Amino acid sequence: MRLRRKGVTTDESVVDDTTDEAPTRPAAEAATGPYDVDELPDDGLARLDLGSLLVAPLPDRELRVQVDEKSGEVRAVLLATDAGALELRAFAAPRNGDLWSDIRPQIAADAARRGGTATEREGKFGTELVCEVRMTRPDGQTGTQTSRVIGVNGPRWLLRATFLGEPAREPEAAQEWEAAIEQLAVRRGAHAMPVGEQLPLSLPDGAQSKAVPAS
Repeated sequence: MRLRRKGVTTDESVVDDTTDEAPTRPAAEAATGPYDVDELPDDGLARLDLGSLLVAPLPDRELRVQVDEKSGEVRAVLLATDAGALELRAFAAPRNGDLWSDIRPQIAADAARRGGTATEREGKFGTELVCEVRMTRPDGQTGTQTSRVIGVNGPRWLLRATFLGEPAREPEAAQEWEAAIEQLAVRRGAHAMPVGEQLPLSLPDGAQSKAVPAS
């Protein structure tokens, strides 16, 4: 496992969580994962504890973390190969509601601001977004970056998973990548948090992050 350091930013909106209704996530979804940490089955998988996310590493995929260079906070977990990557984050959500439906238009609007597009499609985890945005590569050449964004509503949390590279461009061939989402668990915690605030991540015991230039 290699833990790398990378500057990141987020633009999720924050709203007060004022509802006390019961969680609305269907039981069938909870049975297949991603799991709430309190519903985690005894399946024998060795999950790496990263605070709000418990991740089961996949074969041939390197586990990395993104760390904000200014604050030193871990901002995302990634599983990566030379061909693609899966970025994982979790956010506080209301007890009763569909935060994923609320933020999909924000993601689409951000893609449009950058001169790109965002198209909805139905996938294994429900409605997802495929975004295509023009970008400039380090060598000065321009190209299109494709990302595939999945959202899963859980009990007072939202898991946001973003595929990059091959699993974004070829979703029908991304079953092994999707297995990582099915196996992970989210730890929301009992403390109050504003809706949309990212749940805290941490390095595992004994791990050290390696600083690299921010992209």
